[in-house]
Amino acid sequence: VSESILVAVAWPYANGPLHLGHVAGCYLSADIFARYHRLKGNRVLMVSGSDTHGTPITIRADQEGITPAEVVDRYHALFLESWEKLGISFDLFTHTNTENHEAVTHDIFKNLLDKGYIYTDNMLLAYCGQCVRFLPDRYVEGICPHCANTRARGDQCDACGRTLDPRDLVEPRCALSGDTPEFRESEHFFLRLSAFQEPLLEWVNKQSHWRANVLNFTRRFLEDGLHDRAISRDLDWGVPIPLEGYDSKKIYVWFEAVIGYLSAAVEWAKIHGEPESWQDFWKDPKSRSYYFIGKDNIPFHSIIWPAMIMAYGHDLNLPYDVPANEFLSLQNQKFSTSQNWAVWVPDYLERYDPDPLRYLLSVNMPESGDSDFSWGEFVRRNNEELVATYGNLVNRVLTFAYRNFDGRIPTPGALDEVDQGLLDTARAAMAEVDASLDACRFKAAISRIFALAQDANRYLDAKAPWRSIKEDRESAATSLWVAIAAINCLKTLLHPFMPFSSQRLHEFLGQEGRVEDGSWNFEAAVAAVAGGRELQRPSPLYTKLEPEVVDQEVARLGISAG
Repeated sequence: VSESILVAVAWPYANGPLHLGHVAGCYLSADIFARYHRLKGNRVLMVSGSDTHGTPITIRADQEGITPAEVVDRYHALFLESWEKLGISFDLFTHTNTENHEAVTHDIFKNLLDKGYIYTDNMLLAYCGQCVRFLPDRYVEGICPHCANTRARGDQCDACGRTLDPRDLVEPRCALSGDTPEFRESEHFFLRLSAFQEPLLEWVNKQSHWRANVLNFTRRFLEDGLHDRAISRDLDWGVPIPLEGYDSKKIYVWFEAVIGYLSAAVEWAKIHGEPESWQDFWKDPKSRSYYFIGKDNIPFHSIIWPAMIMAYGHDLNLPYDVPANEFLSLQNQKFSTSQNWAVWVPDYLERYDPDPLRYLLSVNMPESGDSDFSWGEFVRRNNEELVATYGNLVNRVLTFAYRNFDGRIPTPGALDEVDQGLLDTARAAMAEVDASLDACRFKAAISRIFALAQDANRYLDAKAPWRSIKEDRESAATSLWVAIAAINCLKTLLHPFMPFSSQRLHEFLGQEGRVEDGSWNFEAAVAAVAGGRELQRPSPLYTKLEPEVVDQEVARLGISAG
Protein backbone atom coordinates (compact mmCIF):
# COMPACT_ATOMS: atom_id res chain seq x y z
CA VAL A 1 0.00 0.00 0.00
CA SER A 2 1.44 3.37 -1.02
CA GLU A 3 2.34 5.75 1.81
CA SER A 4 2.59 9.54 1.92
CA ILE A 5 6.09 10.57 3.02
CA LEU A 6 6.96 14.19 3.82
CA VAL A 7 10.68 14.86 3.54
CA ALA A 8 11.25 18.23 5.23
CA VAL A 9 14.80 19.52 4.83
CA ALA A 10 16.53 22.34 6.71
CA TRP A 11 16.41 25.80 5.13
CA PRO A 12 19.88 27.15 4.30
CA TYR A 13 20.64 30.83 4.83
CA ALA A 14 20.88 32.58 1.47
CA ASN A 15 24.09 34.39 2.44
CA GLY A 16 26.66 32.42 0.45
CA PRO A 17 27.09 29.41 -1.82
CA LEU A 18 26.48 25.90 -0.55
CA HIS A 19 29.43 23.96 0.82
CA LEU A 20 30.07 20.28 1.48
CA GLY A 21 29.12 20.68 5.13
CA HIS A 22 25.59 21.60 4.04
CA VAL A 23 25.38 18.58 1.73
CA ALA A 24 26.67 16.09 4.31
CA GLY A 25 24.63 17.69 7.09
CA CYS A 26 21.19 16.98 5.70
CA TYR A 27 20.62 17.47 1.95
CA LEU A 28 22.23 14.28 0.68
CA SER A 29 20.58 12.05 3.28
CA ALA A 30 17.20 13.64 2.55
CA ASP A 31 17.63 13.06 -1.18
CA ILE A 32 18.71 9.43 -0.69
CA PHE A 33 15.65 8.89 1.49
CA ALA A 34 13.26 10.56 -0.96
CA ARG A 35 14.62 8.66 -3.97
CA TYR A 36 14.38 5.38 -2.06
CA HIS A 37 10.74 5.96 -1.16
CA ARG A 38 9.86 6.93 -4.73
CA LEU A 39 11.36 3.63 -5.91
CA LYS A 40 9.24 1.90 -3.28
CA GLY A 41 6.17 3.39 -4.94
CA ASN A 42 5.38 5.79 -2.11
CA ARG A 43 4.11 9.30 -2.64
CA VAL A 44 6.90 11.65 -1.62
CA LEU A 45 6.90 15.39 -1.02
CA MET A 46 10.40 16.76 -0.47
CA VAL A 47 10.42 20.45 0.38
CA SER A 48 12.77 23.14 1.61
CA GLY A 49 13.83 26.62 0.58
CA SER A 50 16.16 29.50 1.16
CA ASP A 51 15.94 31.08 4.60
CA THR A 52 15.84 34.69 3.47
CA HIS A 53 15.32 36.46 6.81
CA GLY A 54 18.19 35.05 8.85
CA THR A 55 20.63 37.52 10.30
CA PRO A 56 23.51 36.18 8.13
CA ILE A 57 21.71 37.69 5.11
CA THR A 58 21.59 41.18 6.63
CA ILE A 59 25.20 40.84 7.76
CA ARG A 60 26.22 40.02 4.17
CA ALA A 61 24.14 42.93 2.87
CA ASP A 62 25.77 45.33 5.33
CA GLN A 63 29.22 44.08 4.33
CA GLU A 64 28.54 44.57 0.62
CA GLY A 65 26.48 47.73 0.86
CA ILE A 66 23.46 46.18 -0.89
CA THR A 67 19.94 45.24 0.19
CA PRO A 68 19.08 41.89 1.81
CA ALA A 69 16.77 41.17 -1.15
CA GLU A 70 19.71 41.46 -3.55
CA VAL A 71 21.72 39.02 -1.44
CA VAL A 72 18.81 36.58 -1.42
CA ASP A 73 18.24 36.79 -5.17
CA ARG A 74 21.89 36.01 -5.88
CA TYR A 75 22.27 33.00 -3.64
CA HIS A 76 18.79 31.51 -4.07
CA ALA A 77 19.46 31.22 -7.81
CA LEU A 78 22.85 29.64 -7.05
CA PHE A 79 21.19 27.14 -4.68
CA LEU A 80 18.76 26.03 -7.38
CA GLU A 81 21.61 25.51 -9.84
CA SER A 82 23.63 23.52 -7.29
CA TRP A 83 20.71 21.27 -6.38
CA GLU A 84 20.08 20.42 -10.03
CA LYS A 85 23.73 19.63 -10.80
CA LEU A 86 24.19 17.65 -7.58
CA GLY A 87 20.96 15.70 -8.13
CA ILE A 88 19.12 16.86 -5.00
CA SER A 89 15.57 16.14 -6.11
CA PHE A 90 13.32 18.64 -4.33
CA ASP A 91 9.66 18.65 -5.28
CA LEU A 92 9.77 22.31 -4.28
CA PHE A 93 12.68 24.47 -3.17
CA THR A 94 11.11 27.84 -2.42
CA HIS A 95 12.10 30.69 -0.07
CA THR A 96 10.62 32.47 2.94
CA ASN A 97 10.16 35.85 1.22
CA THR A 98 6.89 34.87 -0.47
CA GLU A 99 3.31 36.06 0.05
CA ASN A 100 2.29 32.45 0.68
CA HIS A 101 4.83 31.98 3.47
CA GLU A 102 3.83 35.28 5.07
CA ALA A 103 0.15 34.30 4.95
CA VAL A 104 0.73 30.89 6.57
CA THR A 105 3.00 32.45 9.21
CA HIS A 106 0.41 35.12 10.02
CA ASP A 107 -2.31 32.49 10.34
CA ILE A 108 -0.30 30.53 12.91
CA PHE A 109 0.80 33.69 14.75
CA LYS A 110 -2.77 34.98 15.12
CA ASN A 111 -4.09 31.54 16.06
CA LEU A 112 -1.56 31.20 18.87
CA LEU A 113 -2.14 34.81 19.95
CA ASP A 114 -5.88 34.23 20.20
CA LYS A 115 -5.33 31.11 22.31
CA GLY A 116 -2.98 32.88 24.70
CA TYR A 117 0.12 30.95 23.58
CA ILE A 118 1.64 34.22 22.32
CA TYR A 119 1.77 37.25 24.61
CA THR A 120 3.67 40.54 24.90
CA ASP A 121 6.25 41.48 27.51
CA ASN A 122 9.28 43.72 27.86
CA MET A 123 12.75 42.28 27.47
CA LEU A 124 16.32 43.50 27.53
CA LEU A 125 17.95 43.57 24.10
CA ALA A 126 21.47 44.40 23.03
CA TYR A 127 21.80 47.95 21.70
CA CYS A 128 24.92 49.29 20.00
CA GLY A 129 25.41 53.01 20.56
CA GLN A 130 27.85 53.34 17.68
CA CYS A 131 25.55 51.55 15.22
CA VAL A 132 22.51 53.31 16.74
CA ARG A 133 20.39 50.17 16.55
CA PHE A 134 19.09 47.18 18.45
CA LEU A 135 21.24 44.21 17.53
CA PRO A 136 19.84 40.91 16.25
CA ASP A 137 21.12 38.05 18.37
CA ARG A 138 23.61 36.95 15.72
CA TYR A 139 25.11 40.44 15.69
CA VAL A 140 26.26 39.85 19.28
CA GLU A 141 29.32 37.68 19.78
CA GLY A 142 31.22 36.61 22.87
CA ILE A 143 32.29 33.71 25.07
CA CYS A 144 29.90 30.80 25.60
CA PRO A 145 29.07 30.44 29.32
CA HIS A 146 28.75 26.66 28.95
CA CYS A 147 31.85 25.60 27.00
CA ALA A 148 33.99 28.79 26.85
CA ASN A 149 33.96 28.89 23.05
CA THR A 150 35.22 32.41 22.23
CA ARG A 151 33.19 32.69 19.01
CA ALA A 152 29.70 32.00 20.35
CA ARG A 153 26.78 34.01 18.98
CA GLY A 154 23.89 35.58 20.81
CA ASP A 155 21.47 32.93 19.58
CA GLN A 156 23.53 29.75 19.79
CA CYS A 157 26.96 28.28 20.39
CA ASP A 158 28.07 26.12 17.47
CA ALA A 159 30.70 24.41 19.60
CA CYS A 160 28.35 22.87 22.18
CA GLY A 161 24.98 23.35 20.47
CA ARG A 162 23.35 25.20 23.36
CA THR A 163 20.79 27.89 22.51
CA LEU A 164 21.70 31.24 24.03
CA ASP A 165 20.49 34.75 24.75
CA PRO A 166 22.90 37.66 24.12
CA ARG A 167 22.84 38.39 27.85
CA ASP A 168 24.26 34.91 28.49
CA LEU A 169 27.50 35.69 26.68
CA VAL A 170 30.64 36.55 28.58
CA GLU A 171 32.31 39.71 27.26
CA PRO A 172 29.66 40.41 24.60
CA ARG A 173 30.58 42.59 21.64
CA CYS A 174 28.84 44.01 18.57
CA ALA A 175 29.82 41.97 15.49
CA LEU A 176 29.81 45.17 13.40
CA SER A 177 31.56 47.77 15.55
CA GLY A 178 33.32 45.58 18.10
CA ASP A 179 31.90 47.77 20.91
CA THR A 180 30.36 46.36 24.06
CA PRO A 181 26.58 46.70 23.70
CA GLU A 182 24.26 47.99 26.39
CA PHE A 183 20.97 46.28 27.14
CA ARG A 184 17.75 48.27 26.74
CA GLU A 185 14.13 47.34 27.30
CA SER A 186 11.87 46.75 24.31
CA GLU A 187 8.36 45.29 24.02
CA HIS A 188 8.16 41.97 22.19
CA PHE A 189 6.00 38.92 21.57
CA PHE A 190 6.73 35.65 23.36
CA LEU A 191 5.82 32.02 22.69
CA ARG A 192 4.52 30.36 25.84
CA LEU A 193 6.82 27.38 25.38
CA SER A 194 6.68 26.53 29.08
CA ALA A 195 3.06 25.40 28.64
CA PHE A 196 4.25 22.42 26.60
CA GLN A 197 6.86 20.97 28.95
CA GLU A 198 4.82 17.91 29.95
CA PRO A 199 3.05 17.24 26.61
CA LEU A 200 6.39 17.37 24.80
CA LEU A 201 8.13 15.11 27.31
CA GLU A 202 5.32 12.58 27.08
CA TRP A 203 5.47 12.67 23.26
CA VAL A 204 9.28 12.50 23.04
CA ASN A 205 9.46 9.49 25.37
CA LYS A 206 7.43 7.53 22.79
CA GLN A 207 9.93 8.19 19.97
CA SER A 208 12.06 5.10 20.53
CA HIS A 209 12.93 4.96 16.81
CA TRP A 210 14.79 8.31 16.91
CA ARG A 211 18.56 8.37 16.70
CA ALA A 212 20.23 8.28 20.09
CA ASN A 213 21.89 11.68 19.64
CA VAL A 214 18.55 13.35 18.85
CA LEU A 215 16.59 11.60 21.60
CA ASN A 216 19.22 12.22 24.28
CA PHE A 217 19.71 15.87 23.35
CA THR A 218 15.96 16.48 23.31
CA ARG A 219 15.38 14.80 26.67
CA ARG A 220 18.19 16.80 28.30
CA PHE A 221 16.79 20.00 26.84
CA LEU A 222 13.34 19.23 28.22
CA GLU A 223 14.62 18.09 31.60
CA ASP A 224 16.45 21.41 31.99
CA GLY A 225 13.01 23.07 31.81
CA LEU A 226 11.39 25.00 28.97
CA HIS A 227 11.31 28.78 29.07
CA ASP A 228 9.14 31.12 27.05
CA ARG A 229 10.98 32.51 24.03
CA ALA A 230 10.74 35.86 22.27
CA ILE A 231 9.40 35.52 18.72
CA SER A 232 9.87 39.10 17.53
CA ARG A 233 12.78 41.47 17.10
CA ASP A 234 13.45 45.15 16.27
CA LEU A 235 14.29 44.69 12.58
CA ASP A 236 13.41 46.16 9.22
CA TRP A 237 13.85 42.89 7.26
CA GLY A 238 11.59 39.91 7.85
CA VAL A 239 7.96 38.80 8.10
CA PRO A 240 5.93 41.70 9.56
CA ILE A 241 3.88 41.44 12.75
CA PRO A 242 0.23 41.10 11.61
CA LEU A 243 -0.99 43.75 14.08
CA GLU A 244 -1.13 47.54 14.00
CA GLY A 245 1.46 49.53 15.90
CA TYR A 246 4.40 47.18 15.40
CA ASP A 247 5.85 48.45 12.13
CA SER A 248 9.39 48.57 13.52
CA LYS A 249 9.33 44.91 14.54
CA LYS A 250 9.41 41.64 12.63
CA ILE A 251 8.65 38.03 13.49
CA TYR A 252 11.87 36.41 14.67
CA VAL A 253 13.37 34.11 12.05
CA TRP A 254 13.50 31.00 14.24
CA PHE A 255 9.71 31.13 14.64
CA GLU A 256 8.79 31.71 11.01
CA ALA A 257 11.48 29.57 9.33
CA VAL A 258 10.15 26.25 10.72
CA ILE A 259 6.68 27.22 9.49
CA GLY A 260 8.28 27.01 6.04
CA TYR A 261 7.80 23.24 5.96
CA LEU A 262 4.05 23.77 6.09
CA SER A 263 3.95 26.84 3.85
CA ALA A 264 6.11 25.08 1.23
CA ALA A 265 3.67 22.16 1.14
CA VAL A 266 0.77 24.59 0.71
CA GLU A 267 2.66 26.38 -2.09
CA TRP A 268 3.48 23.08 -3.81
CA ALA A 269 -0.19 22.08 -3.75
CA LYS A 270 -1.26 25.38 -5.29
CA ILE A 271 1.38 25.12 -8.03
CA HIS A 272 0.12 21.66 -8.97
CA GLY A 273 -3.50 22.77 -9.19
CA GLU A 274 -4.63 20.71 -6.19
CA PRO A 275 -4.70 23.31 -3.41
CA GLU A 276 -5.85 20.85 -0.73
CA SER A 277 -3.39 18.06 -1.56
CA TRP A 278 -0.87 19.30 1.04
CA GLN A 279 -3.19 17.79 3.64
CA ASP A 280 -2.26 14.28 2.44
CA PHE A 281 1.17 14.88 3.96
CA TRP A 282 0.14 16.94 6.98
CA LYS A 283 -3.22 15.62 8.17
CA ASP A 284 -3.39 11.97 7.13
CA PRO A 285 -2.57 10.05 10.35
CA LYS A 286 -0.85 7.37 8.24
CA SER A 287 1.51 9.88 6.65
CA ARG A 288 5.03 10.07 8.06
CA SER A 289 7.11 13.25 8.21
CA TYR A 290 10.90 13.21 8.41
CA TYR A 291 12.91 16.32 9.27
CA PHE A 292 16.47 16.19 7.92
CA ILE A 293 18.67 18.69 9.74
CA GLY A 294 22.10 19.23 11.27
CA LYS A 295 22.63 18.67 14.97
CA ASP A 296 22.68 22.42 15.70
CA ASN A 297 19.00 22.55 14.70
CA ILE A 298 17.76 19.68 16.87
CA PRO A 299 15.86 21.71 19.52
CA PHE A 300 14.00 23.75 16.91
CA HIS A 301 12.65 20.58 15.26
CA SER A 302 12.25 18.18 18.17
CA ILE A 303 10.86 20.70 20.68
CA ILE A 304 9.92 24.16 19.41
CA TRP A 305 8.23 23.25 16.11
CA PRO A 306 6.30 20.35 17.74
CA ALA A 307 5.17 22.77 20.48
CA MET A 308 3.96 25.22 17.82
CA ILE A 309 2.05 22.39 16.08
CA MET A 310 0.49 21.33 19.39
CA ALA A 311 -0.55 24.91 20.05
CA TYR A 312 -1.96 25.44 16.56
CA GLY A 313 -3.95 22.20 16.39
CA HIS A 314 -5.90 21.76 13.15
CA ASP A 315 -4.93 18.06 13.19
CA LEU A 316 -1.43 18.68 11.85
CA ASN A 317 0.95 15.73 12.19
CA LEU A 318 3.84 15.94 14.60
CA PRO A 319 7.26 14.88 13.25
CA TYR A 320 7.64 11.14 12.87
CA ASP A 321 11.41 11.28 12.85
CA VAL A 322 14.17 13.89 13.11
CA PRO A 323 17.25 12.14 11.63
CA ALA A 324 19.79 14.84 12.46
CA ASN A 325 23.37 14.37 11.35
CA GLU A 326 26.42 15.52 13.23
CA PHE A 327 28.96 17.84 11.54
CA LEU A 328 31.30 17.30 8.62
CA SER A 329 34.56 19.14 9.25
CA LEU A 330 37.35 20.33 6.99
CA GLN A 331 40.78 19.61 8.44
CA ASN A 332 39.04 19.04 11.79
CA GLN A 333 37.39 22.47 11.78
CA LYS A 334 33.67 23.03 11.16
CA PHE A 335 32.65 24.26 7.72
CA SER A 336 31.56 27.90 7.94
CA THR A 337 30.21 30.25 5.29
CA SER A 338 30.73 33.34 7.45
CA GLN A 339 34.32 32.33 8.25
CA ASN A 340 35.05 31.34 4.61
CA TRP A 341 36.19 27.87 5.66
CA ALA A 342 34.66 25.54 3.12
CA VAL A 343 34.76 23.48 -0.04
CA TRP A 344 32.12 25.22 -2.15
CA VAL A 345 29.68 23.05 -4.10
CA PRO A 346 29.74 25.20 -7.30
CA ASP A 347 33.54 25.02 -7.38
CA TYR A 348 33.53 21.25 -6.90
CA LEU A 349 30.95 20.77 -9.67
CA GLU A 350 32.97 22.90 -12.05
CA ARG A 351 35.58 20.14 -12.18
CA TYR A 352 34.16 16.84 -10.92
CA ASP A 353 31.11 14.64 -11.42
CA PRO A 354 28.46 14.68 -8.68
CA ASP A 355 28.26 10.94 -7.99
CA PRO A 356 31.80 10.46 -6.59
CA LEU A 357 31.08 13.24 -4.08
CA ARG A 358 27.68 11.78 -3.23
CA TYR A 359 29.38 8.42 -2.67
CA LEU A 360 32.15 9.76 -0.43
CA LEU A 361 29.70 11.77 1.67
CA SER A 362 27.44 8.71 1.96
CA VAL A 363 30.12 6.33 3.24
CA ASN A 364 31.55 9.11 5.42
CA MET A 365 28.19 10.53 6.51
CA PRO A 366 28.26 12.00 10.05
CA GLU A 367 25.26 9.98 11.21
CA SER A 368 26.29 9.32 14.79
CA GLY A 369 29.48 11.34 15.13
CA ASP A 370 31.39 14.11 13.40
CA SER A 371 33.41 13.15 10.30
CA ASP A 372 36.11 14.89 8.32
CA PHE A 373 36.57 15.63 4.60
CA SER A 374 39.90 15.35 2.83
CA TRP A 375 40.82 15.40 -0.84
CA GLY A 376 43.08 12.37 -0.33
CA GLU A 377 40.13 10.31 0.89
CA PHE A 378 38.02 11.57 -2.02
CA VAL A 379 40.62 10.37 -4.54
CA ARG A 380 41.20 7.04 -2.76
CA ARG A 381 37.54 6.10 -2.53
CA ASN A 382 36.88 7.16 -6.12
CA ASN A 383 39.77 5.10 -7.47
CA GLU A 384 39.61 2.03 -5.23
CA GLU A 385 35.87 1.65 -4.69
CA LEU A 386 34.04 3.33 -7.56
CA VAL A 387 36.52 2.70 -10.38
CA ALA A 388 38.21 -0.54 -9.29
CA THR A 389 35.38 -2.35 -7.46
CA TYR A 390 31.97 -1.33 -8.79
CA GLY A 391 32.87 0.38 -12.05
CA ASN A 392 35.24 -2.40 -13.07
CA LEU A 393 32.58 -5.03 -12.36
CA VAL A 394 30.07 -3.25 -14.60
CA ASN A 395 32.55 -2.48 -17.36
CA ARG A 396 34.11 -5.92 -17.71
CA VAL A 397 30.79 -7.78 -17.59
CA LEU A 398 28.91 -5.57 -20.04
CA THR A 399 31.87 -5.11 -22.39
CA PHE A 400 32.49 -8.87 -22.56
CA ALA A 401 28.80 -9.62 -23.10
CA TYR A 402 28.48 -6.90 -25.74
CA ARG A 403 31.48 -8.17 -27.70
CA ASN A 404 30.76 -11.89 -27.48
CA PHE A 405 26.95 -12.09 -27.61
CA ASP A 406 26.13 -9.77 -30.49
CA GLY A 407 25.47 -6.76 -28.29
CA ARG A 408 22.79 -8.56 -26.30
CA ILE A 409 22.27 -9.96 -22.82
CA PRO A 410 23.21 -13.67 -22.97
CA THR A 411 20.46 -16.24 -22.52
CA PRO A 412 21.31 -18.40 -19.50
CA GLY A 413 21.24 -22.16 -19.18
CA ALA A 414 20.49 -24.08 -16.01
CA LEU A 415 21.77 -22.38 -12.84
CA ASP A 416 24.14 -24.24 -10.56
CA GLU A 417 24.50 -23.75 -6.80
CA VAL A 418 27.05 -20.94 -7.16
CA ASP A 419 24.87 -19.07 -9.67
CA GLN A 420 21.85 -19.32 -7.39
CA GLY A 421 23.97 -18.31 -4.44
CA LEU A 422 24.81 -14.91 -5.95
CA LEU A 423 21.15 -14.30 -6.86
CA ASP A 424 20.11 -15.22 -3.31
CA THR A 425 22.73 -12.83 -1.97
CA ALA A 426 21.35 -10.06 -4.20
CA ARG A 427 17.81 -10.78 -3.02
CA ALA A 428 18.93 -10.63 0.62
CA ALA A 429 20.86 -7.41 -0.02
CA MET A 430 17.78 -5.71 -1.43
CA ALA A 431 15.80 -6.67 1.68
CA GLU A 432 18.55 -5.58 4.08
CA VAL A 433 19.18 -2.26 2.33
CA ASP A 434 15.42 -1.69 2.24
CA ALA A 435 15.28 -2.04 6.03
CA SER A 436 18.33 0.19 6.55
CA LEU A 437 17.08 3.02 4.34
CA ASP A 438 13.62 2.92 5.86
CA ALA A 439 15.29 3.43 9.25
CA CYS A 440 17.58 6.21 7.91
CA ARG A 441 20.71 4.08 8.36
CA PHE A 442 22.46 5.32 5.24
CA LYS A 443 26.02 4.21 6.01
CA ALA A 444 24.86 0.68 6.79
CA ALA A 445 22.90 0.64 3.53
CA ILE A 446 25.75 1.63 1.24
CA SER A 447 28.15 -0.67 3.06
CA ARG A 448 25.82 -3.59 2.35
CA ILE A 449 25.48 -2.56 -1.29
CA PHE A 450 29.23 -2.55 -1.85
CA ALA A 451 29.50 -5.91 -0.11
CA LEU A 452 27.21 -7.21 -2.87
CA ALA A 453 29.45 -5.65 -5.52
CA GLN A 454 32.43 -7.44 -3.99
CA ASP A 455 30.46 -10.72 -3.92
CA ALA A 456 29.69 -10.25 -7.63
CA ASN A 457 33.37 -9.65 -8.39
CA ARG A 458 34.37 -12.81 -6.53
CA TYR A 459 31.66 -14.78 -8.37
CA LEU A 460 32.93 -13.50 -11.69
CA ASP A 461 36.54 -14.37 -10.86
CA ALA A 462 35.47 -17.89 -9.85
CA LYS A 463 33.35 -18.45 -12.96
CA ALA A 464 35.84 -16.77 -15.36
CA PRO A 465 33.52 -16.62 -18.41
CA TRP A 466 36.39 -15.26 -20.52
CA ARG A 467 37.97 -18.73 -20.19
CA SER A 468 34.86 -20.93 -20.23
CA ILE A 469 33.49 -19.31 -23.39
CA LYS A 470 36.14 -21.13 -25.42
CA GLU A 471 34.86 -24.57 -24.42
CA ASP A 472 31.35 -24.08 -22.95
CA ARG A 473 29.54 -21.09 -24.39
CA GLU A 474 26.34 -21.81 -22.45
CA SER A 475 28.23 -21.83 -19.14
CA ALA A 476 29.81 -18.47 -19.99
CA ALA A 477 26.41 -17.11 -21.01
CA THR A 478 24.89 -18.27 -17.73
CA SER A 479 27.56 -16.71 -15.51
CA LEU A 480 27.39 -13.44 -17.48
CA TRP A 481 23.60 -13.35 -17.15
CA VAL A 482 23.79 -13.97 -13.39
CA ALA A 483 26.36 -11.19 -13.06
CA ILE A 484 24.18 -8.85 -15.14
CA ALA A 485 21.17 -9.67 -12.92
CA ALA A 486 23.23 -8.76 -9.85
CA ILE A 487 24.42 -5.58 -11.56
CA ASN A 488 20.82 -4.59 -12.29
CA CYS A 489 20.03 -5.05 -8.60
CA LEU A 490 23.05 -2.88 -7.76
CA LYS A 491 21.76 -0.24 -10.15
CA THR A 492 18.49 -0.04 -8.22
CA LEU A 493 20.17 -0.15 -4.83
CA LEU A 494 22.64 2.59 -5.74
CA HIS A 495 20.18 4.89 -7.49
CA PRO A 496 19.31 6.82 -4.30
CA PHE A 497 23.02 7.34 -3.63
CA MET A 498 24.39 7.83 -7.16
CA PRO A 499 21.51 8.66 -9.50
CA PHE A 500 23.56 9.86 -12.48
CA SER A 501 25.71 6.75 -12.92
CA SER A 502 22.73 4.51 -12.14
CA GLN A 503 20.81 6.14 -14.98
CA ARG A 504 23.75 5.63 -17.36
CA LEU A 505 23.94 1.96 -16.34
CA HIS A 506 20.17 1.68 -16.86
CA GLU A 507 20.70 2.77 -20.45
CA PHE A 508 23.73 0.48 -20.99
CA LEU A 509 21.44 -2.39 -19.99
CA GLY A 510 19.03 -1.43 -22.78
CA GLN A 511 16.29 -0.27 -20.44
CA GLU A 512 14.08 2.70 -21.27
CA GLY A 513 12.80 5.56 -19.14
CA ARG A 514 14.18 6.55 -15.75
CA VAL A 515 15.44 4.37 -12.95
CA GLU A 516 13.14 6.13 -10.48
CA ASP A 517 10.12 5.05 -12.52
CA GLY A 518 10.95 1.42 -11.79
CA SER A 519 10.51 -0.42 -8.52
CA TRP A 520 12.40 -1.74 -5.50
CA ASN A 521 11.78 -5.39 -6.31
CA PHE A 522 14.21 -8.27 -6.80
CA GLU A 523 12.00 -10.25 -9.18
CA ALA A 524 11.44 -7.16 -11.33
CA ALA A 525 15.19 -6.46 -11.42
CA VAL A 526 15.91 -10.00 -12.64
CA ALA A 527 13.05 -10.00 -15.16
CA ALA A 528 14.33 -6.73 -16.66
CA VAL A 529 17.52 -8.43 -17.89
CA ALA A 530 15.94 -11.25 -19.89
CA GLY A 531 18.29 -13.00 -22.30
CA GLY A 532 18.32 -11.47 -25.77
CA ARG A 533 17.65 -7.89 -24.65
CA GLU A 534 19.77 -5.46 -26.63
CA LEU A 535 22.60 -3.72 -24.78
CA GLN A 536 24.09 -0.33 -25.43
CA ARG A 537 27.83 -0.16 -25.97
CA PRO A 538 29.15 0.44 -22.43
CA SER A 539 31.77 2.93 -21.33
CA PRO A 540 33.37 3.45 -17.89
CA LEU A 541 30.95 4.77 -15.26
CA TYR A 542 33.69 6.58 -13.33
CA THR A 543 36.98 8.28 -14.11
CA LYS A 544 40.21 7.48 -12.30
CA LEU A 545 41.65 10.55 -10.60
CA GLU A 546 45.35 11.38 -10.39
CA PRO A 547 46.21 12.85 -6.97
CA GLU A 548 48.68 15.34 -8.44
CA VAL A 549 46.10 16.63 -10.90
CA VAL A 550 43.48 16.94 -8.15
CA ASP A 551 45.95 18.95 -6.06
CA GLN A 552 46.51 21.30 -9.00
CA GLU A 553 42.77 21.70 -9.61
CA VAL A 554 42.11 22.36 -5.94
CA ALA A 555 44.71 25.11 -5.94
CA ARG A 556 43.47 26.59 -9.23
CA LEU A 557 39.82 26.68 -8.23
CA GLY A 558 40.49 27.83 -4.69
CA ILE A 559 38.34 25.02 -3.27
CA SER A 560 40.66 24.11 -0.45
CA ALA A 561 40.20 25.53 3.01
CA GLY A 562 40.46 29.30 3.41
